[in-house]
Amino acid sequence: MRGHIIVSGDDALATTIVEELNNAGVHIVKVRTAGELDTVGVTRAHAVICVGDDDATNLEIALLARKANPRVRVVARLANDVLRTAMAADKRPGAILDVADLAAPSVVEACLAHTVHPFEAAGIEFVVSGAEAPYSATLREIYGDLAPVAVIHGENCATPGEVVSCPGRDLPIHAGDWTAMIGTAGELAARGIKVPLPTVTRYRLTRLRRALDAARALRDDANPMFARAVLAAACLLIVSTVVLRFSYQPRQKMTWLDALYFSTETIATVGYGDFSFLQQPTWLRLFSIMLMFAGVTTTALLVAFIADLLLSRRFAHSVGRRRARHLRNHVIVVGLGSFGSRVVADLRSAGYDVAVIELDENNRYLSTAADLDVPVIFGDATLRQTLEAARVDHARAVAVLTQDDMVNIETGIVLREMLGPRVKPEVVRHDVPLVLRVYDRALGAAVAQRFGFENVRSTVELAAPWFIGAAMGLQVLGTFSVGQRSFMIGGMHVAPGSELDGLKMFELSTQTRVIAITRKDAPVELHPRRDAWLRGGDTVYLVGPYRELLATLRKGQPPQEPAAGDERASA
Repeated sequence: MRGHIIVSGDDALATTIVEELNNAGVHIVKVRTAGELDTVGVTRAHAVICVGDDDATNLEIALLARKANPRVRVVARLANDVLRTAMAADKRPGAILDVADLAAPSVVEACLAHTVHPFEAAGIEFVVSGAEAPYSATLREIYGDLAPVAVIHGENCATPGEVVSCPGRDLPIHAGDWTAMIGTAGELAARGIKVPLPTVTRYRLTRLRRALDAARALRDDANPMFARAVLAAACLLIVSTVVLRFSYQPRQKMTWLDALYFSTETIATVGYGDFSFLQQPTWLRLFSIMLMFAGVTTTALLVAFIADLLLSRRFAHSVGRRRARHLRNHVIVVGLGSFGSRVVADLRSAGYDVAVIELDENNRYLSTAADLDVPVIFGDATLRQTLEAARVDHARAVAVLTQDDMVNIETGIVLREMLGPRVKPEVVRHDVPLVLRVYDRALGAAVAQRFGFENVRSTVELAAPWFIGAAMGLQVLGTFSVGQRSFMIGGMHVAPGSELDGLKMFELSTQTRVIAITRKDAPVELHPRRDAWLRGGDTVYLVGPYRELLATLRKGQPPQEPAAGDERASA
């Protein structure tokens, strides 16, 4: 085996990577443990991809692979920040990646309804901007030389919802079609496309409103018997005050204030010094005995209810609910795993208010939420009560990111019923983006089609291009989504003697878009024409579906030379 790629892992991400590499014509060898590396020819391998869900196994395979073959590309999946930073510090071939880091930006953009995706290529800042076509014409007539990335046909077309990847500039489109164009900020501005800056709208309550919310929260969190205990204590105090005011002897020494004071110290059993029942009538002394027993009982009940409110687990649960009542125009994140915590951190760093719904009270990422000052509501997100406690009716977006696909789908259906009109339950309110994380990409596509969800994000589909591209030598610069289609931005080197050497632009795949070419001792060529030539030594920056980019990358690699053993075998 020579030039093969070794893959470890048995989850959906590893399976997808193996399938895509096999479709690209790459020879794949799978391993389960680091001890199998020698038997599969790691010294002759082109790359090693470690994508299992266990950091320890991935780290071991990556370290031993680099030790056996320092020149092999090692692409490892590590969720631990410390390990990932340490492994990436040696600048060896390959990449150290985290699925949460790769997929979180797409979820954040969907939550905030951002139609702009900036990235840098060849030292130039580019922007992918999405907008509806203002009128019916060709892409060239509307956008000039801007590079079209995708078009989603609207209701005025015969095939509404169809996504056309990297169309030609002469493609006719209709008014209302969604178009994604790529260019620099200056080029977009020249065509009348303004690049919107992220806006942060944080709702702030008045002191009176906060006080009212706090009172309502206290009422909702207290034990239902607490109000009855307070009422009983108040009635006991009033009755005792009235009785002492008119019955205590001598009368001229007992005012209303004295009666209230004497009743309070009797109920609280903190007397007697200035007043006593020693010289009072028998019936009044018997009343005082009853009053003291009743006072001890009511006081004990009040103390118990207050302690229950302050110290019980229900109080810990209610903290997040009370804080969430102050939020308006916030983003709700369901699920506080490694993926959810990264999305929360990105939203908070952008200045947006966030509320989290989490089922596990011992979640390891609770400290992260506390550091970010994010309220956590404990409960089942598939229940309406839990979603209502997070003020879903006042949220600007909801991201359902638990590790269970079925829970995410069920929560999405419940949210759709809560946010959508009852007349047409299949229609979701477009002003509240609903983002669902579905791990498996095939299931995600089926869910989006069946239930009408517009923002279903598969972590496998978002992360797999990064691992595959890094293993095959593609410089991955970013990924973004247009509708339900994922696109990748990458840079590749055209090797002398490869299939791309001497090829014209129009001979490339129609599903890819070249946005820039860099050559030695030459300025960057932006948006090259169709009759432009590719030469060995060029660095080409492309945009398109990652399968098309990988196919183009294969053509840009140097021709395979047979090993000496292979030559002898053929002879």
